[in-house]
Parts: sequence; structure tokens; C-alpha cells
Amino acid sequence: MASKHESVYQIFSFQDFKSSPDPIYEPPSQSLAPTAAPIVIDNGSFQTRAGWALEEREAPRLLFKSVAARSRGAARSETQIGNDIPNLEPLRWLLKSQFDRNVVVNFEIQELMFDHVFAHLGIGSEGSVSQPIVVTEAPCNPLHCRQMMSELLFECYHVPYVSYGVDSLYSFYHNNSQRSIQPPHTGIVLSSGYHCSHILPVINGRFDAVNCKRMNVAGSQSASYLQRLLQLKYPGHLAAVTLSRVEELLHEHSYIAEDYQDELEKWRSPEFYEREVHRMQLPFSGKVPGGSVSVEERHERRAQQLRRLQEINARRREEKLLQDQERLDRLMGVQELLEDGLLDHFHKNLVELNMDSAEELQSYINKLQLAVEQGRHKLLHSDGAEGKTEVSELEHPMDEGDGVALMDPDFPEDTLPEKPAHVQPVFNMAEYHQLFVGTERLRCPELLFQPSPTGEEQMGLMEALQYVLARYTPDQQEALVSNVFLTGGNMLYPGMKERVERELLAMRPFQSQFKVTMASQPALDAWYGARDWALEHPAGGEGWISRQEYEEKGGEYLSEHCASNLFIPMKLVKPLLARPAEPSVTMPTSTIPSAAVTTVTPALTPSCSAVAADVSMVAS
Repeated sequence: MASKHESVYQIFSFQDFKSSPDPIYEPPSQSLAPTAAPIVIDNGSFQTRAGWALEEREAPRLLFKSVAARSRGAARSETQIGNDIPNLEPLRWLLKSQFDRNVVVNFEIQELMFDHVFAHLGIGSEGSVSQPIVVTEAPCNPLHCRQMMSELLFECYHVPYVSYGVDSLYSFYHNNSQRSIQPPHTGIVLSSGYHCSHILPVINGRFDAVNCKRMNVAGSQSASYLQRLLQLKYPGHLAAVTLSRVEELLHEHSYIAEDYQDELEKWRSPEFYEREVHRMQLPFSGKVPGGSVSVEERHERRAQQLRRLQEINARRREEKLLQDQERLDRLMGVQELLEDGLLDHFHKNLVELNMDSAEELQSYINKLQLAVEQGRHKLLHSDGAEGKTEVSELEHPMDEGDGVALMDPDFPEDTLPEKPAHVQPVFNMAEYHQLFVGTERLRCPELLFQPSPTGEEQMGLMEALQYVLARYTPDQQEALVSNVFLTGGNMLYPGMKERVERELLAMRPFQSQFKVTMASQPALDAWYGARDWALEHPAGGEGWISRQEYEEKGGEYLSEHCASNLFIPMKLVKPLLARPAEPSVTMPTSTIPSAAVTTVTPALTPSCSAVAADVSMVAS
């Protein structure tokens, strides 16, 4: 029976993936034509994907994590970006991202990301980038963030055209085209990435930004929750439960339960637990720390330490002999100056050597000659004698460090009682270094539907969907739920589509129709959708922002298209500075125009309103 149970166990090992630096590609011939091919950059908060919009079979050439590592005070050229960092964990405290949640705020890091992309695509960005750029942005991206992004692209890289679009809407656009759904498209997009999740309604091919919804629960919250659970469960392996391994557990070993409560009840069964638990094997050393060491091993260690000590002493003697010989040669050269009659040079060298007379120089020469001779004699004849003295010096501290039972004559080895074998079982080192991942496989992804276990007071994904649908008429709701689209890297859990269908069935009226579709590649379809859009809309047409439009309409300007945000221009009036109070001066009423009094708006600051009241009193 024991062998039967052992065969059921599922033991997995962590891959501990090490990334390799991205290659530097040669730019394709189409990119050098008069009408340069656009560059598509899916600027994600977890991963950046970049490539050329050349043909429909083109795939992103660069995929790297959106992080940069640069130590304090290091040069710009020493920054490591994305796949240049083979292992993120040793540099975790140095990692920086351009994102605050899903919005770009650190444009210094964003510039480093663009430099990395352009350099590895074979584009020299020293002068300018002559290719049009398609960049993804967050839903309802703040105008200030778009303004800074446009300023970076147009002023720093001098790009001719820029187009902005929402990543999940690009994915929606791409999958609808693959399914041969004719535009304009209507549906509702459920997108979940690394930092945020979104409910995005699309009506007649345009994004309805007024009724969209964002939840601050996504992949990063699930990873942090899983890391806390495992560290509390295994306090002896705190350092081994790294964020990279936790993300691997989420991506490879977690799933979404179709019915969460029923699934938890199944895990109560010991048979189900033994069958479904994943044992994650941590790397370990087969030798038990602090274990007993045999006499032969102890003597071997002493011999190795003795050899190392002899090598160190011999190397030090050789270095000392070389230094003495060099100093002796220099002093002999100074003495030759005296013998040749070059007194000026002789006295100058004496001052540099911090000596006062030729007698002091001669005494130093005699001492160094004696030291050199003794050093050579030791190297040639005293290795054996010194080895014996080193053995006697080494054995004393080594014996003090050994176990008490082996060294103290009051406690000989044969007096120690031997314990029976059945009392002291054999310690299984491999099992001690195993993480049993059971209910954590479904509890952590469940945060997307129930954020409350982490203390988040906000709606889950399906509750937010119900809130958004309630803002529409019944006919519009029918049109939206007929095309429920799931996209984003956090939607890759097995069972996600079935869970959404179950929740929608409970949410919608009796016998109502709905359809849930999963993106063909939830993590990459945003880039493919942006590539398809760039191929169908040449630069300079609808959806593109030219440099002239940037200069005329400002950096926050957005040219709308089927996968973009809505552009609502907002002119922000700079606040008036409060002036120091000045003594009132009596003026005739004829010098104050009546229009100046009537054009005062009610949205004045307190100081301005007081000034306006004084003006009206003087005019009256």
C-alpha cells in the first residue's frame, strides 16, 4: 500500500528560469523604404512586447519584463533592463518600473525602455527615429501621462507619427477579425493584467469610457497573497519562497474553481488531497548541517587546510622577497649617483627617500641585502621545517573546534549509549525541502472574484460586471452579453471561462442568451491587434497624431479610432497668484470700464473675489 500511495504523489521542481539577453536584430528592408513600417510597442506593466508591423504573420521580436535595475550613482549605460537581468531575486530591491499600477508615471525609466527597444530592433535613436510608433496605454489614461509620453516621443526621438490605443481593445479587435465578425463591434471586455482588472463596454465599435470600471485586483495581488500564505506555512523556508517562484506557481500550478465552496469541500477529503496536492521540491544539499564527521574526513580537512596555509605562506614570502629586491635595487641606484659624482641628483633622491646622509643610505642597503639573502635561504631550505611547525600550530585550534565527545578524555566514544534504530528514524532531507501546495492553488486566483481575503474593500470581477451592465437598458445588455470577451495575462488560469459562464448564468434573467469567448492568446493578442490595426491604417490617416498636430493641439491630444480611448479636451486654468494687499486708491468712476466689472466669474479665489467687491464698491 505504501508503494501505491507513493506513486500517486505529484512532485514538481521549480524551473527557476534564467533569462538570456535579447539579441540585436537587423532592421528589415521594408523599414528603410520611403514609407517606413510602423513599430508596435505593447507597453505592459508586467511585460513589454515590441516588433514590426510588416505582415500578418509577424510576431513580436522582443518580449521582456518591464523592469530596470540601476544601482545608486551608476551611469545610464550600466542600467540592466528586462532580459539583461538573468535572475531578478538578487536585484529585487533595485528594480524600478515606469508604472504606478497601470499608468506610466516614471518617464525616465520609460525612456530607458524605449532605448532598449529601438537598440535591439536595430534602430539608432541618437538622431531621430523615422518610423511611426504604435503604443498601448491604459483605459482612461490621464491627460498628463499622455502629454508626457507624446513629449518624450516627439521631442526626444523626433518620431513622425504616434498612435495610442488600449491594449485590451486591440485584443478585442484582433479576435473579432479572426472570428469574421463584421464591424462595428459590440461587446464587453473583461481584462485582467498584472496590477489592475477592467470592465470595458464597447458599443458600435467605440469604447464607452463613461461606464467602464477598474478594480485594483489582478496578478500581483494574487502573487503577494500566495507568497504570504506559503511563508506563514513554512517559516523555515522564508528565503526560498521568492516572488519569482510564487509567480511560477500561479502560472503553472493554479486554477479557477467553477464552484469555489464545492471545490473547498472536496479538499477536505484525504484521498482528494493526496491526489491533487502539488509537492514543490526546493533545491537542497544532501549533507545534513551539523552532522557527525568521521575521523578520516577530519584528517582530510586538516591536510587541506595545511596545504592551503603553506601555499599562502609561500606566496607571501615570494611577494616580500620581490618587494625587498625592488627597494634594494632602487637604493643601489641612488648610491651609484654618489659614486658617479652627481651630487645634485643624489641629494634630491635622498630627500625623496626621507634620508639624511649617505651613511643612513648604506645602513639601509646592508639591512635589505641581509633580508634578501635570508628570504632566498628560507624559500630554498626551510619548507619542510616550517611545514612541521605549521602542523603543530594548526592542530591545536582544530582540536579545540571538534566535538566534546571526541576530544575530552572524560567522555570516551565507547561510553555513549547507542539508540535503537526504531527510536531515531532516518531524516528525509528531500521531504523537509518540499512545499505542499494544496488549497492555495485555487484560493489565490479566487481573489479576482472575491478580493476580501486580502482586506480589499472593493468589488470582484463579476460584481463589477453586474454593476456595469445595470447602467444600460435591457436591449443594450443583451447586445453586450452576446459578446463577453476575456483577455489579459491574468485570464490564463484553467477554468476561467467556465467560471465566468457560471456566474453569468446566475446573474442574467431566466432563458437569456449570452456568449463568453476567451482570447486565442490572452497575453499576446494586444500586440497582434495593434499590428493588424497599423497594417490597415497607414500612418497619417485616422488614429495617427503627426508632429504638426502635436505642436498645434498639445501633447494630450488623441486621434480617436476603434481601439482608442475617448479624447475629452480639458483646458486647465492656472490658479491666480494672491497679490499682497495694496492701499486703496480713490479713482473716478469713468476710468473703470463697466465691462471689467461684469466679466468677473463666480469661480474666483477668495482674494480675487474680495478685489472684485472693492472694485464694484468704488464704481458705485
